[in-house]
Amino acid sequence: MIFNSLIKPKKELTTLTEDATLEEALQVLEESGYRCVPILDPSRTIFRGNIYKMHIYRHKSRGGDMSLPVTALLKNSTKFISIDTDFYSVFFTIRDLPYITVLDRENHFYGILTHNSLLKLLAEAWNVNNGRYVLNVHVSDERGDLARLTKEITRFCQIANVISLDPDEQDGKQVLFTLPADVDKEKVTKITKRLTKKGFTVTEVEDLHRH
Repeated sequence: MIFNSLIKPKKELTTLTEDATLEEALQVLEESGYRCVPILDPSRTIFRGNIYKMHIYRHKSRGGDMSLPVTALLKNSTKFISIDTDFYSVFFTIRDLPYITVLDRENHFYGILTHNSLLKLLAEAWNVNNGRYVLNVHVSDERGDLARLTKEITRFCQIANVISLDPDEQDGKQVLFTLPADVDKEKVTKITKRLTKKGFTVTEVEDLHRH
């Protein structure tokens, strides 16, 4: 299930109904500064799609009729998720969209989940505020690798966070360990040497406070 705190609810959004004209939509988009807004049915409960500023301008530049309803240029009508959608599925659905529409359990328009909110969540997962160094360790993905890595690192300090990545272009995985803010460079060096001795490859050490 999606974390409710990540969803921007309908009452906080700029939306249009499907009977609005392209001219009216363009005015709303210009005034709000958004590149697209959700289009709802007249009762403002059913999601119809999105209207994009760029598509309206393209239509206008070609001499298109601006009195047409927004449905003439509707996009993303099938791009939505349920509030009960598995969190990891969201990443495959939102892709290149500025946001993904969220429907409630009655399939009514509930709100949107933006790219920015997902990036904020990932930053928090990275534990930037409470961490200091991030160790990027390459593992062959053999059984027990993560347990052995964790055991070796916790000989020296606690682990603030762990993220596992599985790039297609290489064998194995990259495991990113965020170490607490009180870990200094000397201790990181000791950890790196210990992991290398145990057969692991530390491909990168990033200092979060450097930025």
